Amino acid sequence: MRKLITGMKISVDGKIEGSEGFADWVAGWSEDYGLTPQIDACIIGGNMYPGYEMYWTAISNEPDKPLPMTGQSPTADEVTWSRFAAKTQHYVLSSTITKVQWPNTTIIRSIDDIAKLKQQAGKDIYLMGGARMVASLLDAGLLDELRLLVYPLIAGPGKALFATIAKRHNLKLVSTKPLQDGLVSVVYRVG
Repeated sequence: MRKLITGMKISVDGKIEGSEGFADWVAGWSEDYGLTPQIDACIIGGNMYPGYEMYWTAISNEPDKPLPMTGQSPTADEVTWSRFAAKTQHYVLSSTITKVQWPNTTIIRSIDDIAKLKQQAGKDIYLMGGARMVASLLDAGLLDELRLLVYPLIAGPGKALFATIAKRHNLKLVSTKPLQDGLVSVVYRVG
């Protein structure tokens, strides 16, 4: 069975967004979890999808230009991810979205569809978010692994990754690795 793995960038206090509605402490949104060699599909929530499509389309179309949403030029790792993502199957979990423009993207309607994807042949699946979807899939017993990049700050007010978890979950520590500038990579197996 394919594993469903999430990778999230969080503050020490578990926030994925600050009070302004974004993670201003994250310098780039590349795939920094070591997942690329082991995945062949990505899942994203309907609330997160429009921003994802806009951000990565801008990088794909003009990798040498500043991004309209940030004014910053994409990092080399973001350009690499945009190329990988453009050829990788994506699934958007949404009950309301009816049309997508990102290449190789299919709309799915329920958590049961994700369970079916896990049963299909293929490599592992990268669950990109958002927070409610991560919590729902964790509570449904479908999430197999958490890969967290923990930033050395306490964000205070903002959106917590696990704010909507409905029950307790035991995790098994797989690895920890200190990174530059005080970041820590932490990998947990669920269950």
